[in-house]
Amino acid sequence: MSNTIIWTIVILTVLGLVLSLVLYWVARKFKVEEDPRIDEIEKTLPGANCGGCGFAGCRAFADAAVKAGNLDSNYCPVGGSDTMKKVAAILGCEIKEAAPLVAVVRCNGSCANRPRTNDYDGARSCKVKSSLYSGDTGCLYGCLGCGDCVAACQFGALSMNPDTGLPVVDEGKCTACGKCVAACPKRVIELRAKGPRGMREYVSCINKEKGPAARKACAAACIGCGLCEKTCQHGAITVTDNVAYIDFGKCKLCRECEAVCPTGAIHGVGFPKELDKEAVKKRIADRKAKAAEAARAAAEKKEDDNG
Repeated sequence: MSNTIIWTIVILTVLGLVLSLVLYWVARKFKVEEDPRIDEIEKTLPGANCGGCGFAGCRAFADAAVKAGNLDSNYCPVGGSDTMKKVAAILGCEIKEAAPLVAVVRCNGSCANRPRTNDYDGARSCKVKSSLYSGDTGCLYGCLGCGDCVAACQFGALSMNPDTGLPVVDEGKCTACGKCVAACPKRVIELRAKGPRGMREYVSCINKEKGPAARKACAAACIGCGLCEKTCQHGAITVTDNVAYIDFGKCKLCRECEAVCPTGAIHGVGFPKELDKEAVKKRIADRKAKAAEAARAAAEKKEDDNG
C-alpha cells in the first residue's frame, strides 16, 4: 500500500474524529432543554393529529398546554373529557368540564323538499361546485351534496344518504374535530352541544332569504315568521336575517318551538317519545289563557284601587 493511500486514511480518520468532537460540543453547548411533560401529554393524546384543537398536531397541543400551565383555552375534542382529565393530572391543574359536542347538518333540503332546477355535470366537489354557481336547486344556502364533509372526516362519522342527498352524522363516531365544518363551503354543518342524554333542538335551515322565496326553494325552509321566538319562554331563540337560531345554552328542551313551526324546520333529536304537537299546542294555549286572565284580573284590581 502506497504512502499516499495510508496518509489519506489517517487524515480522514483524524478529521472525522475532530468533527465528531466539534459536533458533540455544539450539541451540548446549544442543547434546548424540553419539558418532559410534553412527551407525557403527547403519549396521552389520541394521536389523530386532526387539528380539531386548533393546533397543527398533538405535539403542538402538548407544547402549548405545558407553556400555558393550564387547559383554560386548550381542549382536545377527539380525546374528550377523559383524556383531558389525564392531561390535567400531568399539568397539575384543574379542568372545567366542557359540554360534549357533535356535528349537526343544518339543512333538511332533501330531494323531496328541495326540487332540482338544473343538472350539474362537473367535478364531484362541493368546493368546486360552490365556486362555479349557487347549486342545482333554488336554495342558495343549502347542502350541495357532493360529500366534501365525508371525505374530510378521518373517523368515518359521515356518510351520504342516497335517498335524501344529504350527509348523515354517526354520533357514536363523531369526535367534533371540526374538519367537516371547515370542509363545507356553505357552512351547513355546525358543532352543537349533544345535550343531556343526547336530546337537543336545532333549526335545520340557514336560508336567509325572505319567507316566500325560502319556502319556494325548499318546503322545509325556515321562513323567519318568528312563531318559535314568540313561543319560547326562555329566550333561547332569535330570528336574525330571516332565519331562526336556537341557543343550546338557554334551550330547556320543552319542544314548544318544534310544535309551532309551520314548516317543520325545527328538529328534535334524541327524545324518547315522538312529539305530540297537539298536546304541546294545547299547553301553550292554556298558558296564554291563564296569562291573559291574570292580566285582566290585575287591570280590574288597578281600576278598583284607583276608583
